[in-house]
Amino acid sequence: MSLSQLDQFLSLRESNPLLSQRLASPLELEDFLQLAREWGFQLTESDVLAAQKRAMDQGSAAALQRAQAEESRRLRNFIHG
Repeated sequence: MSLSQLDQFLSLRESNPLLSQRLASPLELEDFLQLAREWGFQLTESDVLAAQKRAMDQGSAAALQRAQAEESRRLRNFIHG
């Protein structure tokens, strides 16, 4: 499938309390994939791994932006104009 299918499945928990409750506790990968199938999504292990990589990449980008902002603030305070 694709990351968009995984995103759609996970977004359902916002509008469905039952699914939200099922996803609230940690699941083994196979249990998660089975739950997705129960809801009509044919997700694969590679979809989950791709989503994890995407989350790490986004986290890395956000951390880099925070570090750059902090460095920028230090430089503004150091360089007097």
